[in-house]
Amino acid sequence: LPCQRARAMERPSQLPESPHFGSGPCKKRPGYSLAALEKTCLLGRSHRSKEGKARLQDALEKTRRVLALPAEYHVGIVPASDTGAMEMAMWNLLGPCGVDVFYWDAFGKSWAHDIVNELKLEANVHAAAYGELPDFAALDPDRDAVFTWNGTTSGVRLPDDTFTGTPRGRGLRICDATSAVFAYDLPWSDLDVVTFSWQKVLGGEAQHGVLIMSPRAVDRLASYRPVWPIPKVFQLRKSSGEPIMDVYQGSTINTPSMLCVEDYIDALDWVVSIGGYE
Repeated sequence: LPCQRARAMERPSQLPESPHFGSGPCKKRPGYSLAALEKTCLLGRSHRSKEGKARLQDALEKTRRVLALPAEYHVGIVPASDTGAMEMAMWNLLGPCGVDVFYWDAFGKSWAHDIVNELKLEANVHAAAYGELPDFAALDPDRDAVFTWNGTTSGVRLPDDTFTGTPRGRGLRICDATSAVFAYDLPWSDLDVVTFSWQKVLGGEAQHGVLIMSPRAVDRLASYRPVWPIPKVFQLRKSSGEPIMDVYQGSTINTPSMLCVEDYIDALDWVVSIGGYE
């Protein structure tokens, strides 16, 4: 795809019901009330209890069903919103091959900054101005690729067929999809890592991220260990180097808010009640 300029749009004649800017937390579902969470919310209970772990696992399974993820993909709840999920993916997975970074908004630019200036990796940075897309024909299948699917602050997203017919090599595709998941159909089999947060699109609460990993990404975890130290809150491997698979089975790296978990489950249930993902 060459650099593409967004088509000019006419100013809408009808304003939204809610005037609040939605680049961060988005509006709650219709009819939302905290009272809806009272019967099932485990306030004051440990997330490590049998009941707490069951609610976390329920959130993961409902995520899997609503998004129609491939059966072999893994889903985990991680700290620090989408930012934490993306940083976790980059710090754990990048390094064994070069990196192609594509960005056209502020968040994608921050991933490029961290890859180049913090991890200090050899990277080809493909940037485009707001309203445009970089040239994804430059993607090298033998290099890792890092990109957003939808520019949260620019409103420009990738076309559905971006990866159609694109060969797969040793490189992983790491996608920040926090403004795309639940809003667009994503080509899951073309993506190795997908991250998002509950407050985008669904109107969930902040500070919790979701990390979706393909078998290729888990294989990278098992076969590669970065030379840099990884803080505990980002660690996806045991001291032996073996991937921590409990993260995808209802366990969490640190303490989640069970109130926020219940709020997320409520949003997923609402999605199902109006017809599911479609």
